[in-house]
Amino acid sequence: MPLPHVPSVALNNGTEIPRIGFGVFQVPDDETTTAVAHALDAGYRSVDTAAVYGNEAGVGRALAASGIARDELYVTTKLWNADQGYDATLRAFDASLAKLGLDHVDLYLIHWPAPARDLYVDTWRAIGTLVADGRVRTAGVSNFNPAHLERLLDSGGLVPAVNQIELHPGLQQRELRALHAAHGIVTEAWSPLAQGAVLADPVVTGIADRHGRSPAQVVLRWHLQLGNVVIPKSVTPARIRENLDVLDFALSPEEMEAVAGLDRGLRTGPDPDTLD
Repeated sequence: MPLPHVPSVALNNGTEIPRIGFGVFQVPDDETTTAVAHALDAGYRSVDTAAVYGNEAGVGRALAASGIARDELYVTTKLWNADQGYDATLRAFDASLAKLGLDHVDLYLIHWPAPARDLYVDTWRAIGTLVADGRVRTAGVSNFNPAHLERLLDSGGLVPAVNQIELHPGLQQRELRALHAAHGIVTEAWSPLAQGAVLADPVVTGIADRHGRSPAQVVLRWHLQLGNVVIPKSVTPARIRENLDVLDFALSPEEMEAVAGLDRGLRTGPDPDTLD
């Protein structure tokens, strides 16, 4: 059975990112290797981890064992808040790269703006250095609200290629997505299924019934049609494959509008203005 071809989206630095990646948030390191191996077998080529997840080594083991050429893989990791600041960022990146067992990452993100620390502009400068050195292919941010993003843009230097944010039908982040569009920043959705909180909604289940799909597949398809990159997470092989099987159907304009009506400011994770 041929593997699904996951389409990519162009980034503002001339590279591309797969539209669907595999997330490993809250997966223990020893389980991560098996989960990532299942994802690679299913056809995923993009894997998203972070220093604070404690499973970069597990991701690295799976990548090394896969036999898949490095240039076919897309690896994202993230800098933790306690490691912000110019010199600390460079040290933390070295540690992440060693755990992954790689000589570069495809995307490196500031995990949170951590505004009370007030170090994200210096941190961004350090990531620019890593890009110049060729050890980071693409620089981005995560959980940056409009004010954080505007400050970074005003500081000069690189324009982030990606902002990875909590985004799902219950929290649609329209203001932030408009700002991304204005600056050529790709929106990447973490918790794209709201940790399951939106999957029992009658709008979603009704669309799923009409298409003969699962509610999760409907929500992931909604993301793709909005233009978002998504990183669903599962450790169950059948669910891992199901989350990738969203490329051969489409929601109608009316169905897209119905899902758009579910926005209710539902956060399943921290508020970027207060997490430090």
